Amino acid sequence: MGPMWIRTPNAVMALLALHALVLFADPLAPDAPDRQHRDLALAPPTRLHFVDTAGRWHLRPLVYPFWMDPASRAPREDPSRAMPLQLWSRGAPYRLGGLVGWDRHLLGVDEPARLFLLGTDRYGRDLLSRLVIGARPTLYAGLMATVIALGLGIVIGTVAGYHGGWLDGVLMWLTDACLSLPWFYLLLALRSLLPLDLSPVRTFLLTAGLVGAVGWARPARLIRAVVLSERDGDHVLAARSCGATAFRVLARHVMPQAIGVAVTQAALLAPRYVLAEITLSFLGLGVAEPTASWGTLTAGMIPPGLVLSHWWLAAPLGAIVAVVALYDRAARDIEKMPRFGRAPRPTAEAC
Repeated sequence: MGPMWIRTPNAVMALLALHALVLFADPLAPDAPDRQHRDLALAPPTRLHFVDTAGRWHLRPLVYPFWMDPASRAPREDPSRAMPLQLWSRGAPYRLGGLVGWDRHLLGVDEPARLFLLGTDRYGRDLLSRLVIGARPTLYAGLMATVIALGLGIVIGTVAGYHGGWLDGVLMWLTDACLSLPWFYLLLALRSLLPLDLSPVRTFLLTAGLVGAVGWARPARLIRAVVLSERDGDHVLAARSCGATAFRVLARHVMPQAIGVAVTQAALLAPRYVLAEITLSFLGLGVAEPTASWGTLTAGMIPPGLVLSHWWLAAPLGAIVAVVALYDRAARDIEKMPRFGRAPRPTAEAC
């Protein structure tokens, strides 16, 4: 049996699997996320039938073609044309991972039937497809912002803690100034000053960059505290006496002590930055329509009374809560992992 730190917690594995799945999520979407069915706007989730009109049971669910009654806005089904649910059916083309062209979908149904497992929005777009595809810019914007903020925090915190002196004072003054600012309003102000008519890719990169650039201060102060407590340790002094360079001292003796702080901070910061991207897109400053993201999906819940009569529009809120809870569980599990506690200090012979 290997060391205990090799056993990765289930929450961390679930997060890794989620991000890998989101990256290649196109086959999970029954339809193209931007395809509109104006005659089926705000349609409720499609009903799956296991018993046909003759009373026979079917292992594969049946879907009936339906239309929206203009008077009551309620769906009306045509039971005379039953369409079985299909696995790996052909549908709207896409590029898997942005590279390979394909048209297979996990679930589908032959026309004229439609498959809307989570209903449609006000433009008749499949909500499940938009939820699945929209997870990609939202989660990866949060992940990229976390990498940027943590990278800046590690560099600034390490330099301040190891160098000390006037440089430490200047960097910590700058850190305290950033921590005292209302970073969310600062983020809104910075984004509002930049062009709004950007391509989806540029908007994604800009949003992730801005969120990460304003979030480095807290991890910088934590990393600086760890480095400051380690730089005058006996093992570090022994390494210096052996002639070890500053880079080797940092890489071999100081930074291993900061691994746990950095990894735990990543799990804590990522959900905050996911929510920041959702908020920016909700306000029209991030990813904009018709590109799917969880922010644009939550914007589709306005006015509030719309959700009361069309409950399926609130599905993105369930996804957001689940992802934030998963990140929180992963952060707590990482803190308990022996590998991410205080690393064993090398002896003088290891310098």
